[in-house]
Amino acid sequence: MSTETKAQVLIRLRRRYVTAGTEHKTKLLDQAVERLGYHRKAAIRALRGAPAPPWAPALQLGRPKSYHPQTLLPVLKPIWFTAFQPCGSRLHALLPEWLPAYEADHRRLDADVRRALLAASARTLDRLIAPLRVSVRRRGGTRPGSLLRQSIPIRGPWTEEGPGWLELDTVALCGGALDDRHLWMLDGVDIRTAWVELRTLENRGQHCTLAQIRDLEASLPFALLGVDSDNGGEFINHHLVAYLGQRKQRVRFTRSRPWRKNDNAHVEQRNWTHVRQHFGYQRYDNPAVAPLMNALCKGPLGQLLNHFLPTHQLREKRRTGTRMVRLYGPAQTPYTRVLAAAEVTKAKKAVLRSEHRRLNPFQLARDVERQQRVIAAQRQVAA
Repeated sequence: MSTETKAQVLIRLRRRYVTAGTEHKTKLLDQAVERLGYHRKAAIRALRGAPAPPWAPALQLGRPKSYHPQTLLPVLKPIWFTAFQPCGSRLHALLPEWLPAYEADHRRLDADVRRALLAASARTLDRLIAPLRVSVRRRGGTRPGSLLRQSIPIRGPWTEEGPGWLELDTVALCGGALDDRHLWMLDGVDIRTAWVELRTLENRGQHCTLAQIRDLEASLPFALLGVDSDNGGEFINHHLVAYLGQRKQRVRFTRSRPWRKNDNAHVEQRNWTHVRQHFGYQRYDNPAVAPLMNALCKGPLGQLLNHFLPTHQLREKRRTGTRMVRLYGPAQTPYTRVLAAAEVTKAKKAVLRSEHRRLNPFQLARDVERQQRVIAAQRQVAA
């Protein structure tokens, strides 16, 4: 007997069971047990129970949905992946500049879609991109040094204002085997503007590291005022100390506490977004790819990171009972913060504005991908 037939039989038996006397109810129960296969107690509960109400669609409580994923997600998806998977707050900050670039690079948007994307809050964007999120792994490797360690002061909390205060770190491109026969990535970030500069090191020797730090400083849109690093031998050496200290405008050189990665939190938290997300965990041991990687870092990758990807900066931190409350300022790109800095010269700001007008984030992303393919092919060629 099918389920539909059982339901029809049960309805007829229940209708008679309600008005039947005791003797007739016993006969109806016998029929329910025999025909429907019920246990007797289950038959009693089924015949006594009220019939199930007809199915009706569930009521949707609260405000009606204003943002429809099937309409907005096809536009958000290429922007989100091209912008290297930002959070909703950073995505909200970059959309006003990225949507015109999307229309110039992909297709014209419907006015309602454009209006909905610009009106969506950061939390709404977080909900919309939730299906796109991916999990990532993080690794790192740091070799502590001892030379000159005691003569270099340990950095306390950052209290300096204005741009020019850099945190430096190196990331091993070793493929899981730290043997010093592989390349390294030098990662530098300005703590006030979040301006980032990346350089590839053929090794962590003092001369090689200093040469790339010189090149990094020449690319900064502001004067270098201070450097903070970990305790690795590539930083704690006489060459770097002399380079930073023996100049008319002395650069303050500090270091973090040994084995305290959070002392360099500004640069450590960007080792994933700036290095791993673009160069992965593969092994780079062919020196021939170092110039290609530096061209990528000083070209489209650096321009994309600095001109089009907003970041958050901690504005205030206070303890409320047992909780530590952190308040962040609005998400802004490093380019925007540099333009707002009074310490940056008008000439440098004019150069940055002229460069920014020529850039398109989607074209930069394609250039990054194209150069990454060239690097990946060259990386596998024996040195």
